[in-house]
Amino acid sequence: MQEMAIIWDWLGFAVRWVHVITAMAWIGASFYFIALDLGLRKVPNMPEGAYGEEWQVHGGGFYHIQKYLVAPANMPDHLIWHKWQSYMTWVSGAALLMIVYWAGAELYLIDAQKADLSALQGIVISAASLTLGWMIYDFLCKSPLGNRPTLLMVLLFVLLVVMAWGYNQIFTGRAALLHLGAFTATIMTANVFFIIMPNQRIVVKDLQNGQVPDAKYGKIAKLRSTHNNYLTLPVIFLMLSNHYPLAFATDYNWLIAALVFLMGVTIRHYFNTMHATGRGPHWTWLVTTVLFILIMALSTAPLMQDTYEDSEARALTPREQIFASASGFDEASSIIPGRCAMCHAREPSYDGIHRAPKNILLETPADIAKNARLIYIQAGATEAMPPANVSFMEEPERLAIRKWYRAAAKDLPFTMAAD
Repeated sequence: MQEMAIIWDWLGFAVRWVHVITAMAWIGASFYFIALDLGLRKVPNMPEGAYGEEWQVHGGGFYHIQKYLVAPANMPDHLIWHKWQSYMTWVSGAALLMIVYWAGAELYLIDAQKADLSALQGIVISAASLTLGWMIYDFLCKSPLGNRPTLLMVLLFVLLVVMAWGYNQIFTGRAALLHLGAFTATIMTANVFFIIMPNQRIVVKDLQNGQVPDAKYGKIAKLRSTHNNYLTLPVIFLMLSNHYPLAFATDYNWLIAALVFLMGVTIRHYFNTMHATGRGPHWTWLVTTVLFILIMALSTAPLMQDTYEDSEARALTPREQIFASASGFDEASSIIPGRCAMCHAREPSYDGIHRAPKNILLETPADIAKNARLIYIQAGATEAMPPANVSFMEEPERLAIRKWYRAAAKDLPFTMAAD
């Protein structure tokens, strides 16, 4: 049981690795096909039904690519479907959400200062919000607004901002931005699974049956694909944000997220225009810079750090009580503040550190009990912390941390072992 934390951490690492790999494949394919689509040129003597073509060179070879708006006259024997990158990115991301935020709901998901929720209630809200968000978005796209793409994009932006604000009223800042990213990624993958791929299958089936496919299916798929293109960069930012308290540990994190979505539009507009015309509008970089400066300003506005709760006054959770009463806790809680609290403090004293990294505090016994698993992984089972061992933590001290954690782990229920 005492090694469950290590197994769980490696499991999280493995799933995160898969998530990053599949996301790279999905995003790379998405960016490539958008650039390809915008770079197509109409030339004489193209095959019937061809919209445009493009020549490319890569890896010492030349590629001749042609696009059909509906379908070619005859279906090719070998047809590659680009879908699994999207599906596996979402599946691995959902697994990571469960491993980190659902299994560790008490530590990473629930913020008792915002909403008095049980872990189960938080998990239900987490899962339901992703489903509800897709349903609202899909309804808007299938309404007459689907014929007014600019207005539809504005309403999508409003929906995302509302969700950002809502998440921040319930979850920790870290979980709020992560869930906004998961919310957006769910829309993107659902677009592929429920709209883009089924429409393409209809076109293929019609062609195989000798019927002329309806061009509306391509138009619908193109709308959803365009949305995915503009949402990609903000999703990457939101997924990375959990490593940067300046992004998530502020009451204004939902406004930061809103500005990030606008930055995604300006950046993609530049590259999309450049791919289509050979020259991108340079004003987009000025707007992007201004938006980023606003984000930096919001990150230094009144932060959650300024109103840290008195950890000595709050009641310990059942899990924290087990660690606080375990053999070796007194020794560990005398070691950790001296080696770690110069950075992980409400007012860090280490030069250049203005805010506790990842908002993790290690000053008091209550702080230490709350973050027991992280302490064990980072400073007991490994030597990851302190960085470069700047506070000169000695091996007997790391051994004391391991003994304390293992003593407590014996009394942990299985459901708490991975938290």
